[in-house]
Amino acid sequence: MQKQADTLSQTLSALADPTRRAILARLSQGEATVNDLAKPFDISLPAVSRHLKVLESAGLISRGRDAQWRPCRLETTPLRELDGWLGKYRKFWEGSFDRMDAYLKQITQKTDRKGKR
Repeated sequence: MQKQADTLSQTLSALADPTRRAILARLSQGEATVNDLAKPFDISLPAVSRHLKVLESAGLISRGRDAQWRPCRLETTPLRELDGWLGKYRKFWEGSFDRMDAYLKQITQKTDRKGKR
């Protein structure tokens, strides 16, 4: 269980930065080089490289090597693990919303009955 917690902590920490989330969004469309990933941002290539190192350390991306080209690709396992963890809380919230919906229907029915008398 400790390993999952550590992985989850790394994933959440990496996702805390909007630039890294934007990089992941771009990589969800396919592989890209550092230069490709840097284009939409007003930051230096070394800054983009630092973001990529954080994402790589969290297991969210991997980097290949094809001659001089070093494509980055999205790795989905940490995101699936995060989704599984969030799923437990999703069930709680859905249950809370279902209970709230039932309560609101009950109130509405009582109000309707009072108004029809």
